[in-house]
Amino acid sequence: MSVQGRGYRYVGPAGLKAAVRPGSGGCRIDSAAGFSSWVAERSTAELVEPFTFVVGMDGVLRLAPRRSEHVACAGGEMVLSAGEISFIREAGRWAAADVSNQSTGYCPDVSSWSAVAHALDGIGLERPSGFTHEVVFRRCPGCQEHNIVREGDFVCVFCGNDLPETWNVDPVG
Repeated sequence: MSVQGRGYRYVGPAGLKAAVRPGSGGCRIDSAAGFSSWVAERSTAELVEPFTFVVGMDGVLRLAPRRSEHVACAGGEMVLSAGEISFIREAGRWAAADVSNQSTGYCPDVSSWSAVAHALDGIGLERPSGFTHEVVFRRCPGCQEHNIVREGDFVCVFCGNDLPETWNVDPVG
């Protein structure tokens, strides 16, 4: 699988990353059969809520229960995208219904959609044409806090400074 795109390092609380155990992580879904097996093990109650997802640097989708931390789902590693995803069954087939980049641990840019699309296409799941809920993350150059930009208002909610138009959450990346 050819993988392209920006890699996102974990930028959330250090304690959450420190709690990740080696070899842990979300369930790797790298084929239609793998998804079928995974979804068959989910209860109806589980399928009502979205799941935590990451797309690893290898381009493979990993899934975990919604209340899981993204960094745990990723096994503490860098990702190509992260967020929440829900699935619906249509005409006898499973499809990705809603997909967001809502991950305050990785704060991926909306441009990370291409990695999600590639991963879903690789396992043969129908999908939307983009994130159904886009979250715009920025780091304030003044106070260094992470912000979610709401309604196109690029102003830091913590100190009132202007936020950059381009993604800048990871101070190293």
